[in-house]
Amino acid sequence: MRLPTQEQVRYHGSRWCWVVFLAVLAYLAFPSSATNVGPMTVGKPADRDVVAPFTFPVNKSDEELAREAEELAATVKPIYQFQERAVDSANIAMHALFSSLESAADQGGAAAIQQAAKAQGLALSPPEAAYLNKGGKRHGLERALSELFERTLALGVTGPGVLQVEQAPELIVRRRTGEQAVARDQVLSYAQYLQRARAVHPDRSSSVGDELYVRLDGHFFRPTLVPDTLQTERRRDDLRRSVDPSKYIVRGGDRIVGAHEVVTSEEHEKLVALHNELVRRGAATSRSLGGALGPILRDSLILAIFWVLLVFYRRETYREWRQVALVGGLFALVLLQAAAVAHFFPQHPEIVILPFMAMMLTVLLNGRVSMIAAMILSIVIGLQPVSHDIPALFFCVIGGVTAALSVRVLRRRSNFYLPVLIIAVGYLAAALALGLTGGWSVAEVGVRGVWGAANALVSAGLTFFLLPVAESITGITTDLTLLELSDPSRPLLRRLSLEAPGTYAHSVAMANLVEAACNRIGADGLLGRVGCYYHDIGKIKNPQYFVENQTRGNNPHDRLKAYQSAQIIKAHVADGLVLAHEARLPRAVAAFIPEHHGTTEITYFLDRAKKSGDGGSPKATDYTYPGPKPHSSETAITMLADSVEAALRVLEDLTPRKIEEVIDHIVRTKLNAGQLDEAPMTLQQIDQVKREFVRIISGMYHNRIDYPESSGGITATWQPAAKA
Repeated sequence: MRLPTQEQVRYHGSRWCWVVFLAVLAYLAFPSSATNVGPMTVGKPADRDVVAPFTFPVNKSDEELAREAEELAATVKPIYQFQERAVDSANIAMHALFSSLESAADQGGAAAIQQAAKAQGLALSPPEAAYLNKGGKRHGLERALSELFERTLALGVTGPGVLQVEQAPELIVRRRTGEQAVARDQVLSYAQYLQRARAVHPDRSSSVGDELYVRLDGHFFRPTLVPDTLQTERRRDDLRRSVDPSKYIVRGGDRIVGAHEVVTSEEHEKLVALHNELVRRGAATSRSLGGALGPILRDSLILAIFWVLLVFYRRETYREWRQVALVGGLFALVLLQAAAVAHFFPQHPEIVILPFMAMMLTVLLNGRVSMIAAMILSIVIGLQPVSHDIPALFFCVIGGVTAALSVRVLRRRSNFYLPVLIIAVGYLAAALALGLTGGWSVAEVGVRGVWGAANALVSAGLTFFLLPVAESITGITTDLTLLELSDPSRPLLRRLSLEAPGTYAHSVAMANLVEAACNRIGADGLLGRVGCYYHDIGKIKNPQYFVENQTRGNNPHDRLKAYQSAQIIKAHVADGLVLAHEARLPRAVAAFIPEHHGTTEITYFLDRAKKSGDGGSPKATDYTYPGPKPHSSETAITMLADSVEAALRVLEDLTPRKIEEVIDHIVRTKLNAGQLDEAPMTLQQIDQVKREFVRIISGMYHNRIDYPESSGGITATWQPAAKA
């Protein structure tokens, strides 16, 4: 993957920096919330009244929660599981040993008993083996152990040292049938097991028997009450999680602290809890690093959607840094005004001047871009914490989208009246919808509608007064400017009509053709008309060298060489650009001056130069217009109309068929010469232009009937009377 070049980084960075700038501006300009609960110091007077805007809890601190959780967890009784299998294991092991001893006693006496006990994991001394070799003694021990297990292990006995470390006064003993709370001192310990063993001692008089019995008690002992640590901790964790984090509840409408009252620790606690609740709801911002970066990133992502739209679907705007800057400036202006509304009139989002931005972008760019911009900016405003408890998003969307859709044509001041009315109705409808939903009074709905109408008037006024400034910044030419340029009393047009009347008449005739053709294919007809008015203004410098301004028999080119004549003809393009610059004509209009000729040849004088042979073989570049070729549909149509209008003036007896053939020939010639290669027109659109030319010109060159000369009319055979 290729890394972007430094030039690409600079190009895109200068445009995308607006996204970050606007996000930071929104974070800094808007208040954290409508309920200002900034930090107040304990022991100092409050500078304002603070009333709870809603019901919220005051939460316990982390230390309080931990302490209460542990206190509650300590109330859990330890769970001990009764192991019935341990009783069976002890009995089985004990009876297995004595069964082996019984077999050994029958076979070989004390020595055999030692071997049998060793095989069962019990080492016996010779006296102990001799003691067990006696059947009565052996059977007595077996009965005593069975009785001991039944009296102790079957009831439940803990392992050695278990109860000594247990602090709980009560235990939960779980058996198959359920569980039961038992006092700790009622549970048998290992020491008590040994004590009860002595109670059932079968042969206390024998020291050997006594020692052997004690050894067998310990050897076969199995703890039958085992602590269930996992279940105990689960119950304790459940209790820890069940701790209520809130200390108490503050009801909505309760006064937390009054102005000039000393802030107590409890009131400070409530203020902190209110601020935290506002942050959690998104209705306030945190001053931590994350609390700042989060909102900036959030707004940047929303604003980036519009910039992506410019990159993919409005590249002509994205390429022009000044147009991107104007869009960013309009966004910033609306954000600042919306922030001021949030500071001083937070309950009236209907006075945010989003319609102003929408109307400006509609006039400068188009309605679709304007509508998307209005929705994007509405979302940014609606996401601000101060807007969470008010219908800012709804009002901004309605106002902005209505303004974007209402401005269709803007060619006179009266065109502002209808958009103002539509925007006012939109705000009123929005207020009515929210009023019906929220139970507003008729007066409140009416007041919001009036504020919305005032917003529409202000937005329209700002658009009207600031539109010329926006045009000068962006270089965009609006219909209002084009209409001003079409005024015949403008200095350049007045000079053209007086100093080059033939050229002026030719320009007016072309304007009718071009405007109709542009409108036919969806191009800008008004731009085409105004461009035609100015396309030949360079002829003002030397009007007599152009045939439409000459009188019969007086052609100054007859006294010039072909090369000189060609240079004079070519010069009207450069002269026109100079005059356009001096008159500050917009670039869109000035483009008609060079592009309506493109790079076509001045064929008349080139042919004359070839025939005369002056100066050797003529260079084609000396007899070619400087260009460039037409880059827009309007200038391309003007090129065709210029050639068609001039050619038809040469022909006589024009019929619709002849007009159509002339137009086909001229269009085909321009296409073959590649003059329309850079114009954004399809062959279908070119065909529509040809048909529109035929329709308009056929109407211009219609036939008229002869009127009798006796009544002052003119007939086809009329001749002027001879002078006396």
